[in-house]
Amino acid sequence: MTLDSLATRHPRLFEAGIRLDRAPALAWLALQAAALAPTWLWMARRMLDRSDDPLGLLALAALAWLVISLRSELRAAPRLGWLALAAAATLAATLARTGVGPLPALPPLAAALVAMLALACALLAFLPRQVAAWPVAGLAVLALPLLSSLQFYAGYPLRVVTAEASRWLLAPGFEVAREGSSLWIDGRQVIVDAPCSGVQMVWLGYFTACVVALWARRDDRSFLARLPVVGVLVLIGNIVRNSILVALEAAGHAPAPWLHEAFGLALLAAVCGGIACVMNQGVRHGHRAA
Repeated sequence: MTLDSLATRHPRLFEAGIRLDRAPALAWLALQAAALAPTWLWMARRMLDRSDDPLGLLALAALAWLVISLRSELRAAPRLGWLALAAAATLAATLARTGVGPLPALPPLAAALVAMLALACALLAFLPRQVAAWPVAGLAVLALPLLSSLQFYAGYPLRVVTAEASRWLLAPGFEVAREGSSLWIDGRQVIVDAPCSGVQMVWLGYFTACVVALWARRDDRSFLARLPVVGVLVLIGNIVRNSILVALEAAGHAPAPWLHEAFGLALLAAVCGGIACVMNQGVRHGHRAA
C-alpha cells in the first residue's frame, strides 16, 4: 500500500502519524521521563530517608540545563539508533525492577542505573550531534543516589591508599606507621575515617569534568583521554588534604572544626578548578574542542 492510497483510505490515521512525527522533542523527552517514574520515586525515597547525599540533584540539574540551553537546537527528527537504545534500556529497566520475563530482578540501584542510561540515550537522540555522549552518560550515572554505595565498596580501599601515601609524605618529619586505614604518628593514632576517603571529592571531580566538557563542546575522544588526569588530580588532592591535617594534629596544632572544613573546601575548589582547566584546555571561543 502506497502513502497516497493510505492517505486516501485512512486520512485520520495518516494525519495522526504526521502529528506524531511533528511532536516537539521536549514532548518526547517528557514522555521518556514519565516512563521512568518508578525510578524517580525510588531515588526520591532514598534521598528523603537520608540514606544517601542529595548530590545527584546537581547532576539532574546539569542535564536539565543542557536541554534547556540547547532547546532551539534539538533535533526535529531523532537519531533512531539512540532512540532504539533508549526504548530497549527502558524496557530492560522495567523488567529488571520487577523480575518479570527472562531477566532476574536486579537490586534497585542496578535497575536505576539501566533506567538512567535509558534517559541518557533518549537525550542523545534529540541533542545536536556535536554534543558528546560520554559526558551526558556520566551525568546520568552521577544523578543516581550512589555515594553511600561507593563509600561502602570503595571507601575503605581509598582510605588505605590515602593513609599509605600520607605515611610516605610524613615519614621525613615524623615517626609514622600505618595499620589498616589508621596512622600511628609519633605514638599517636590518627584514624583516616570515612569523610577522608575522598568519595565526595571523586563525585564532584567527575561532575566538574562532565559539565565543563559539555560546556566546552569537547568530543568523546578528547574527554575520555582526559579522564585519567581527573582521577590523578582527585587522588593527589585527597592525599595532600589528609597529610596536612594529620601533620598539624601530630604537631599538636589540630585545627578547629570550622577551619578543618574550610581547608577541605578550599582544597576541593582547587582540585575542581584544576579539572576544569584540564577539560577546557585547548578550547578556542567559537570552535569545537579537539
